[in-house]
Amino acid sequence: MSDPNPAIVSVKPVILPAPGRGEDLQVRVSAPVTGGDLPVVVFSHGFGWSMDGYAPLADHWAAQGFVVVQPTHLDSRTLGIPHEDPRFPEIWRIRIEDLKRVLDELDVLEASVPGLAGRVDHDRIAVAGHSWGAQTASTLLGARVLDPDGSPGEDLSDPRVKAGVLLALTGLGDDLTPFAAEQLPFMRPSFATMTPPALIVAGDHDQSRLSTRGPDWFTDPYTYSPGDKTLLTLYGAEHSLGGIPGYEVAETTDESPARVALLQRLTTAFLHSALHPEDTAWQKAAAELAEDPAPLGKLQSKE
Repeated sequence: MSDPNPAIVSVKPVILPAPGRGEDLQVRVSAPVTGGDLPVVVFSHGFGWSMDGYAPLADHWAAQGFVVVQPTHLDSRTLGIPHEDPRFPEIWRIRIEDLKRVLDELDVLEASVPGLAGRVDHDRIAVAGHSWGAQTASTLLGARVLDPDGSPGEDLSDPRVKAGVLLALTGLGDDLTPFAAEQLPFMRPSFATMTPPALIVAGDHDQSRLSTRGPDWFTDPYTYSPGDKTLLTLYGAEHSLGGIPGYEVAETTDESPARVALLQRLTTAFLHSALHPEDTAWQKAAAELAEDPAPLGKLQSKE
């Protein structure tokens, strides 16, 4: 009988030197205390958060057999970098570099956790993120930021990344509010080249202040990306999707332990099956949701 509450170990901060960034990169690494051939999930936090956030997902994934790596990006409130800082307009690019630095230094991160060395599968890597973190993660899957003339910008994808979980990922830049259009020029994505498998999660009550559109804005990454994609629409969910940034977090306006538990189950199953194609966990989880007489959301898929 499997342990219903597998033990995990978490180490922080692991410091990765980052010349030119202005701050070395602080990282948290979490993993189960037992097991081998552990796949990796690199998680990018939302605006203002840090490696200490998103315990409902990070701890759950680690308990279910993943090595979860959480860098602290420069926009984190824990660093206190003011908006006037000259790096601020480039933080969206530095965030992407943070994720790639993590991938480059996986050996160092693995060695930082007692007992983890030799237990990590470096060939099975996924990215995940919430809100701005989902946009950061999406670029490693092939999404691009449009140049001012509307042409696709630089390809920042990373072949080491095999799949993604994109939570409350913002949509196309055609309907941005004047503030967003002026202050956040990186919010003009193209998903046309985002080809790896991804689970995209949207709340049907997620009304963004950055777009003049409704909650359907968050379904754009599914609608406009090719390949193997699944959209999970959560009923009644706002931007925190029930509370994934943390338990009893002030900015969670739609607290729902049941919704968070569903996300834990579905994201875990998706990651297992995306990184191990012979794994049937995702098929089972999707079937359970479809058969639920009072479902908390619905799934759509395309190949």
